[in-house]
Amino acid sequence: MSDSSQQTVATVERPGRSLDSIDTVSRVDVAVVIPAFNEAGAVGGIVRRVHSALAATPYAFDVVVVDDGSIDETASEAERHGARVVRLGENSGYGAALKAGIHATQSDYVVITDADGTYPPEEIPGLVARMEHVDMVVGSRQMSDVSIAWIRRPAKMILNGLASYLSGRHIPDLNSGLRVMRRSTLMKFIHLLPSGFSFTTTITLSMLCTNHKVSYVPVECAPRVGTSKIRPSDFNAFMMLVLRTVVLFNPLKVFLPLGTFLFLIGVVKLVQDIILDNLSETAVMAFLAAVIVWSVGLLADMIARLQLMPPSSR
Repeated sequence: MSDSSQQTVATVERPGRSLDSIDTVSRVDVAVVIPAFNEAGAVGGIVRRVHSALAATPYAFDVVVVDDGSIDETASEAERHGARVVRLGENSGYGAALKAGIHATQSDYVVITDADGTYPPEEIPGLVARMEHVDMVVGSRQMSDVSIAWIRRPAKMILNGLASYLSGRHIPDLNSGLRVMRRSTLMKFIHLLPSGFSFTTTITLSMLCTNHKVSYVPVECAPRVGTSKIRPSDFNAFMMLVLRTVVLFNPLKVFLPLGTFLFLIGVVKLVQDIILDNLSETAVMAFLAAVIVWSVGLLADMIARLQLMPPSSR
């Protein structure tokens, strides 16, 4: 960890401002990035609690609130309580705000948390302390947590189960908004991370599917202040995102079971045709479809492995 008296200085452009407006940002141990869209009622308290939690630690830290095109007093409330504010000219999305904040900071570790009062900032020092031997530490919510609306729990269970199966790792909380990430690892995947709410889902699967070390720590959350920005229609988008991300890094997890399913259909149909003494085209088509799916899966797996290889070894 760097000492606050030995910080190096880097110049970075603050997103949402003109090209000739450059801020000087000190390199710190921990950068806390808080995306906020119309969260004036809670963001000040969160910033104050983050400062209080980290002030008692040896870490040099930076607290950055990204005002994602808010039309209320979000930015002024954040600044009044001591945050550095990055202003986006228009509402660009949760992931876009996080990426803007990440690019506007210089740190060894990046912490993300929400501005709505859901996640406890007091847990941040403990999460950072666990980062010595891992690439990401996630504050994991229980399914019964008050921050998870009951109507969203079945969908969340399905997503967690699907992601756990496809990644081959147990994922207690796929899209928790409280996590600490090693910057050097995070930047490997920054170009893949979407602009919407699926930022957290994508970084989780990206790290797990590439065998990076991820640790989960249970945290107790509170009901959010204000209205949630997530809609029921986002469930389908999350499902597709899980499949796309796993196919990108571990395509055989998808193509092998699908090909096996088609092959078994062919076997069942062939047995039926033999019993009825009436060989049909259905069995042949099922076998051909299975071979095609397996072939596509193997090709996709080769491409994925080439993409993950260091440039020097290709």
